Amino acid sequence: MKVPCALAIGGSDSGGGAGIQADLKTFAALGVHGLCVVTAVTAQNTRGVNATFELPPEFVTKQLNTVMRDFDVKWAKTGMLSNAGIIRAVELGTKHHGLRLIVDPVMAAATGAPLLREDAIGALTKLLARAELVTPNVPEAERLSGIKIRTKTGMRKAARAIARLGPRVVLIKGGHLKGRETTDLLYAKGKFTELRGPRITAGPTHGTGCSFASAITAELAKGAGLRTAICRAREFISQGIKNRLEVGKGLPIVGPAGMPPPKVEQSEIHREVWEAAKLLAAEPRFTKLLPEVGSNIAMAFPRAKTTSEVVGLSGRIIKVGRHPFLPGPPALGGSKHVANIVLTAMRYDPKIRAALNIRFSDKIVRRCRGLGLRVVEFDRSKEPRGVKTMVWGTEQAIKKAGGVPDVIFDRGARGKEPMVRLLGPSAIRVAKLALGIAGPDNRSAIRIVLPHEAL
Repeated sequence: MKVPCALAIGGSDSGGGAGIQADLKTFAALGVHGLCVVTAVTAQNTRGVNATFELPPEFVTKQLNTVMRDFDVKWAKTGMLSNAGIIRAVELGTKHHGLRLIVDPVMAAATGAPLLREDAIGALTKLLARAELVTPNVPEAERLSGIKIRTKTGMRKAARAIARLGPRVVLIKGGHLKGRETTDLLYAKGKFTELRGPRITAGPTHGTGCSFASAITAELAKGAGLRTAICRAREFISQGIKNRLEVGKGLPIVGPAGMPPPKVEQSEIHREVWEAAKLLAAEPRFTKLLPEVGSNIAMAFPRAKTTSEVVGLSGRIIKVGRHPFLPGPPALGGSKHVANIVLTAMRYDPKIRAALNIRFSDKIVRRCRGLGLRVVEFDRSKEPRGVKTMVWGTEQAIKKAGGVPDVIFDRGARGKEPMVRLLGPSAIRVAKLALGIAGPDNRSAIRIVLPHEAL
């Protein structure tokens, strides 16, 4: 099977937490063969950067030309490009080879050490004209735009200013702003999209920017659209931060989702959710049911009232190559969205304690009905403001059916992916129901992709 390739252009981190090392680990975890062009070598650990040795621009060009003569690669990401000469070499070389660029405008390490010379900012802004996407954090966006960012309004002004430099899409990462949530701002074709998520840690984690941009690049190399790639990368990096590693005496580093899952408090519910997830991951046919945002499966404890009493996967099931991939182990509160479906259903029927979200299509809905399942639709465009979609939509479907149905679906709304939800008494029953909907078994094609196997 031909594996897609992706190229990382940046600096080497001798501590293994960021730079080229983080890029290659991320590519491997997401099923992509990683290539690299090294621009600088750092003497670095988790406490800081002690020294930097910049490679001559002509040697950067030599690496790039050599790689491109042998490999079929269309997507590249840039990281540490420390001086104007190196930046110009990358600009000319990637243009010559027709590479599509994700630019992570690295200016400083997580420890604060500068990684970009002051006189190289102008060259970096010219490189942005070649970028499909630029992914600055808040301090980087301030330097590129000249605009102070203290609020989301400031992020929007900065995004417009950066877009005028030429990148097709701007994504400002909002982790440096205060708040219980983190909000990344996507600006494309004159429109803004806010990508929100819970704040996972109050402290910095080494390698997040490199790993995030690399995850986007890997997904693009596999054929995903840009928005889908960004959403999958957000999920990937969230798990990496949750599983961050205390390997040195300084900052923790990103723990890729491909690493062995940490030990979790075990219960019968945890074990059942994990067995159900592995059952799905063992079946390549389940990839046909995976939505763009990924799938999660959850099961509640008896008499559960809150999402903290519902066990779900700590990362959504996504597609890697032709197979499902399990990014994280089961945990209490692992999926608020699916947990809210379960909790709402339990209020009407305490025996219904599990749910799974899958992709919507008319064919899938017809398949559900053909299997004799009770199928009910709710109209997401009629959702009132201020309600939780999974609570409101589940209630609408239950009231419409006169009881808890087997299948609840909606056709989406503006900016919302349509979705099918399967409900049942246990996680195993719901997983088996999904495989029945997916179609006939094909045991010869089975391969389980678990986190510890991805690297």
